[in-house]
Amino acid sequence: MNNNTPTILGHPAGLFTLFFTEMWERFSYYGMRALLVLFLVSGLDEGGWAWTSEEAGKLYALYTGLVYVTPILGGLLADKLLGYRKAVVIGAVLMTAGHASMAAETPFFFYLGLTLLILGNGAFKPNVSSIVGGLYPQGSDKKDGAYTIFYMGINAGAFLGILLCGYIGEKVGWSYGFGLAGIFMFVGMIQFWFGQGIFGNVGLSPKQQRNLNIEVHESVAMDATNENITTPVEKNENKTNSKSGARIAIWGIIAAAIASALYFLVPLFLPQVDEWVGPVIIGCMVGVIGFILTDPTLKGEAKDRVVVVVILAIFTIFFWWAFEQAGSSMTLFAKNFTQRTLTGSGATIFKWVNSILIIVPLAIITWVLTMLFKKTVKLYPISVVALGLSFSAIWAIALWMLYREFSSDESEIPASWFGILNSLFIILFAPVFSKLWETKFNPSASIKFAFGLILLGVGFGILSFGASAIPQGAEAGVVRVSLIWLVLAYLLHTLGELVLSPVGLSYVSKLTPAHLLGIIFGVWFGATAVANYLGGMTASFIEPISEEVGLSGFFLIFTAIPILAGLVLVALTPMIKRKMHGIH
Repeated sequence: MNNNTPTILGHPAGLFTLFFTEMWERFSYYGMRALLVLFLVSGLDEGGWAWTSEEAGKLYALYTGLVYVTPILGGLLADKLLGYRKAVVIGAVLMTAGHASMAAETPFFFYLGLTLLILGNGAFKPNVSSIVGGLYPQGSDKKDGAYTIFYMGINAGAFLGILLCGYIGEKVGWSYGFGLAGIFMFVGMIQFWFGQGIFGNVGLSPKQQRNLNIEVHESVAMDATNENITTPVEKNENKTNSKSGARIAIWGIIAAAIASALYFLVPLFLPQVDEWVGPVIIGCMVGVIGFILTDPTLKGEAKDRVVVVVILAIFTIFFWWAFEQAGSSMTLFAKNFTQRTLTGSGATIFKWVNSILIIVPLAIITWVLTMLFKKTVKLYPISVVALGLSFSAIWAIALWMLYREFSSDESEIPASWFGILNSLFIILFAPVFSKLWETKFNPSASIKFAFGLILLGVGFGILSFGASAIPQGAEAGVVRVSLIWLVLAYLLHTLGELVLSPVGLSYVSKLTPAHLLGIIFGVWFGATAVANYLGGMTASFIEPISEEVGLSGFFLIFTAIPILAGLVLVALTPMIKRKMHGIH
């Protein structure tokens, strides 16, 4: 970015364009995710499909697993062919169509919608993160802060999506909640398309980038009068492409072999698990990682740094495996075993607290929008005006919702409401962590990740303690415990997430060679795919596990494993720091 690029809070204004683009995409994703399990398990009289928790958990596992494995392909296509910008637009179009399809609520359109969302997310998710990294010089110390601000945008979208789509879906109608998610995904696409000029040369396709380099370096470009001359760069590219094809074939065969072995072996030990998606995801991950690590251009310090990214990605599996219980087992816990009906003073207090929780974050996000508007409205009027109009609609829906709640004497908290706590805490604490990482108190990547895992485990420990009051094998609704246990769990989970996830994106950007950035981001989200699949499958067994060890025992599983993983990561820290070769 040149010196004339507008800045906001010391960062390029393009960061905040991406902030809002990602915000609307996460609005649509988390808004739909908040409704998915609830819609499936709700009775026919409630407009749902009356599925069992096991059936809903398995579909949730398949969807959340696949939605994070397609970024591997999306990152590869962006690196080699499309460029990050085109990939983001294609992803946004597919996801808009997916949400519109789900609003029909018929089985065919429901599954078609999920398929389009999976494909669209693959094109969108890794590449918008890659553009963020491209706004800063390689190794810039401001990247940790930038990705934390960007992460605030992610969670602003999650907050609004869960809040509004969840409320409308549960209280008004499922199709309205699914449809609302699609409307704002469309807004995100419009805002990005008309504002992408602010990124300068960042995110162009490889062909556009080569043409740009030819213009800048005319002395080594092809002779304009003889188009048949092949430059040394092109010869090297042809050799590289040939070698890449052979490596793709080899690692594709290895990936297929691993997937096949898992498909046949896992049911021998876990007869309840007979899905093909998990083996395919794991096989793909191994194949892609092998493909990257055998890249002949990846040598010395660069290879060591990529190895660090792979190690950190593996440990994120333990984190997201437990964290993703938020959309499955924790949502079912909120629906079936948490006291959500409030009357009298309790209802009044909740209504006012809920109002503050809604209005304050909305005001903060509106303030950020105002700064972006002032800096870019003359340059990209359609983009920022579309964004402003969409926020006016968000304010209108939020105020209507609050008016509706205050008109009632009692308050029944939607089960999806608890999901906003994660996003709310991130909106509140993200600026603190962003500034913290710019001070002397900025531990290494592995220590940050270890802290995140341990905080997550402690959060589940608190939830396990709260669930100990529920008798073993209790039926839904028979016993309900205080909502404080879920609130405290979400707080600790969020603090763990803030320590781990946004700086993880930053480390991927800092440690990865530029020509592999898209596919490495794909691997990063591929690790999340493995975690989401395993987390959803684990949640699908909540009933049989709870019958054996109680709900308290079920949540203790998610206490012990992340804490143990965090301690192992602490032990690996000296080796990881050596392989980072000075990148902090």
